[in-house]
Amino acid sequence: MDYQTIRLTIADDVATLTLNRPQVKNALNTQMRGEITDAVKAAEGAARVLILTGAGDAFCSGQDLADGGNAASLDLEATLRDEYVPMLKAIFDCAIPTISAVQGVAAGAGANLALAADVVIAAEEAAFIQAFTRIGLIPDAGGTYWLPRQMGAAKAMGAALFADKITGRQAADWGMIYEAVPAADFEAHVAARAAHLAQGPTATYARVKAAIRGSFDNTLDGQLAVEAQLQGECGQTRDFQEGVQAFLQKRPPQYEGR
Repeated sequence: MDYQTIRLTIADDVATLTLNRPQVKNALNTQMRGEITDAVKAAEGAARVLILTGAGDAFCSGQDLADGGNAASLDLEATLRDEYVPMLKAIFDCAIPTISAVQGVAAGAGANLALAADVVIAAEEAAFIQAFTRIGLIPDAGGTYWLPRQMGAAKAMGAALFADKITGRQAADWGMIYEAVPAADFEAHVAARAAHLAQGPTATYARVKAAIRGSFDNTLDGQLAVEAQLQGECGQTRDFQEGVQAFLQKRPPQYEGR
């Protein structure tokens, strides 16, 4: 697909999807949402890890309010159902590990697009803003799902009601994201994290995601059963055999990702 609003590059088993509308701080319009959905699915079959990032000094400023006419003519329910849901599900259900690399502002739907990834790494000075109430809306694009699960109901409620700026450092301290790093180290750190996952046991990573996500709906007994089943599947992979041999031989493992 010839992308107009994003870039997709693949090298060394790492796919990098860059939101590429820097003139509007990578705001999401209809075309971009469709291109993101397509690119995630393409990356899933061609790489072993996917990075989501933004061009310029922002990750994503959220919905492009100039897209689709004036406020009175917008059908927000249809837009969320028909455009946001496929995009977010493509990221959330991606079979390979996904990393959001947030170097600047991630506001509104842009913040929640970032949170759809498995791991979020931000620059310490980055900003996450649930900006919805500033224009009379509730958090969408998965915000009401991810926020309370990742940083608790109290902080999620405050972030949603006040629409305060949350720095990358705060977000990491609150458990909203995985980690925040100094801006000077950001690109190298993200690259190293992605390389680590790209060289790892990809099929195992998919089962890690399934186990952790499913735990919220499970009893202890149910989750122990899930662990046993998924561990049994991991034990049948060549990567498990390679991992054991590498451990015994005191050498780095050479995983195939299958």
